[in-house]
Amino acid sequence: MIMCGFDRLRRSAAVVAIAVAAVCGIGRAAGDASPWEGNDRTAVRLIAGSSGAQEFIRAGIEIRLKPGWHTYWRYPGDAGVPPRLDFTASQNVDTVRVLWPAPRRLTEEGLSVIGYAEDVILPLVVVPRDRTKPAMLRLAIDYAVCERLCVPTQATAELALTGAPSSHDDMLVQALGRVPKRLALGEASPLAVKSIARESASTPARVIIEVAGPANVDVFAEGPSPEWALPLPIALAPSAPGVARFAFALDGAPPGVRYEGALITITAVMAGEAVETVVPIP
Repeated sequence: MIMCGFDRLRRSAAVVAIAVAAVCGIGRAAGDASPWEGNDRTAVRLIAGSSGAQEFIRAGIEIRLKPGWHTYWRYPGDAGVPPRLDFTASQNVDTVRVLWPAPRRLTEEGLSVIGYAEDVILPLVVVPRDRTKPAMLRLAIDYAVCERLCVPTQATAELALTGAPSSHDDMLVQALGRVPKRLALGEASPLAVKSIARESASTPARVIIEVAGPANVDVFAEGPSPEWALPLPIALAPSAPGVARFAFALDGAPPGVRYEGALITITAVMAGEAVETVVPIP
């Protein structure tokens, strides 16, 4: 289903936009990219990709950042807010799946946050309701950009997607290459989550994560829903050559929710490669 969650005023405006598009013709916004919308700190646009023989169309949200500024990942870490993406005003669109390129750990006023400090493209997988017609993708985005201070930002964009070859296909392929690969726990790979264990001796209890990878690997842990706020894992001494260890306290679950058995996503990131593994908390 299409992601949503904005106020009534924006939904009303979206209805008007759809009506105007119906009168003026969906082809008006056709092209490889929508115009940039933003300011001297940041700007956003939609870019189109091709579909080939697929039942979906590739697209992307391109976020431009002024040097020295950053924005947040889907899970921001110790502070910040994740981007909120709304596609409900789209036309001839069944589903939109957002893919998140690997982020990195950033320092913000003494806190550790997770995000992007350079321009980034969030790849989209768009499934039209009727594949024989163009899909009008309409985006409303709320996100924050930060330097010394954080500034909330809103933008809208629309773009007609036909699935035809696009001048942005190579950019989208590169962005897709930055999205973490899904691996099973313990799967053989140069970068992989080897194990997860619970250490109950400390208070609160900790989760210990072992990752096969070089010394410069970093690890993030997300709960099963946005209401969770797990602490960022901290690096421990390696357990063996080529095996990095991380730990985070069992803290941040919603009130009344048990940790045992809850499915968490562990993302391991190093230069040029990233993987993610979904595992239950022991």
